[in-house]
Amino acid sequence: MPGRRGIVLVALSALIVCGSQAWSQDASTLKKDMVGQWELSTTERSKTCVVTLKSDATPQGLKLELEPGCAAALPFTKDITAWNVRGLDIVRLQDAAGQPVIDFTEVESGIFEGLRQGEGIYILQNLAAARSLAKSMDQMIGDWSMVRGNGQVICGLTLTNNEASPDNFQVFLKPKCDPTIAAFAPKQWRLDHGQMVLMSASGETWQFEADDNAQWRRVPDSADPLIMLRQ
Repeated sequence: MPGRRGIVLVALSALIVCGSQAWSQDASTLKKDMVGQWELSTTERSKTCVVTLKSDATPQGLKLELEPGCAAALPFTKDITAWNVRGLDIVRLQDAAGQPVIDFTEVESGIFEGLRQGEGIYILQNLAAARSLAKSMDQMIGDWSMVRGNGQVICGLTLTNNEASPDNFQVFLKPKCDPTIAAFAPKQWRLDHGQMVLMSASGETWQFEADDNAQWRRVPDSADPLIMLRQ
């Protein structure tokens, strides 16, 4: 009969083996899930690039294809020659030497974020989902009314697709807005993880979320809600 020390060693060995198998399964599953077409973009999608991740092996990783316009849209992509999975949850786009050009981690189902120092955050998203988002973005462009919970219109504004900064687009207020809205004076807007974000010149932000009635309500909600309605 094995002594206590032997039993402990056997148990530890089993844990190590199980842990190794779980890691291998997780990494293997992620590799399988990533095979397909993805959109690599800036956070506001003003610059995009389609990346096709493949399961074929290369000396340094796995094969990928970049659409012809990638280098012009996102210059750093010219260094990308392969992809791989590192650890349990890192998707790496790498150069010919196997060094990372950018590492991505999943922040939502099917949405990955990666940071390049000095440049900012980039998004890697399933291509079909990204194109659905683009359609949603197009649907946001146009005239809106801002109303109180009682239906009183207190301001009109226009959301445009004119780029105001790397992450935001221009918004214009119409005359005779409520003093609270006029004081906030939003100059820019964007869609951010399902929220409509309005931003003032000073950087103050108001967030709105879509409800079940196709309205956008300011969050956090209040007793006297502020609602955005498409005109």
